[in-house]
Amino acid sequence: MAGGLAALLFAPGAPADPPEGYPFLSYDEGLSQARAAKRRMFLYFGRYGCGWCDKTNQDAFSDPRVREAYVAHYVLVYVDAESGTRLTLPTGERVTEMEFGARHKAFATPMFVWFEPDGKLIVKLSGIQTARDFLDYDRFVYGGIYRNKDFRQFLSEQQQP
Repeated sequence: MAGGLAALLFAPGAPADPPEGYPFLSYDEGLSQARAAKRRMFLYFGRYGCGWCDKTNQDAFSDPRVREAYVAHYVLVYVDAESGTRLTLPTGERVTEMEFGARHKAFATPMFVWFEPDGKLIVKLSGIQTARDFLDYDRFVYGGIYRNKDFRQFLSEQQQP
């Protein structure tokens, strides 16, 4: 059983792409669009062979409510946390996707980061997420609640009668 799980998680050719049906862009293109449109950016750090990325893609991103909210509210960006592809930071510095991932501590994937249009970090989270998780974070970020409360406070208030 354990060997089977390891084979699933680390098998060559395991999916590492962003979820199907979403208009994910490269970092440079996404940052440019976010700035021009004054829209927040949702960044997905994945990597080749990431079984947890595939699980999140299948379980959470397949939900049409998640797709509708994220396509409407954010510029979507996908970064391979192990890639040597270069990108340009808001400061003009050129780094690889791997270096960018390391700066954001994307040592385990998937990891998700929301940014302001200027590239300023709003919030990040790691690991497998559910559709409900993504919808909660959408309300927190898109609704601007992050400016006045942390996520735990936001969630605790949502659960009160």
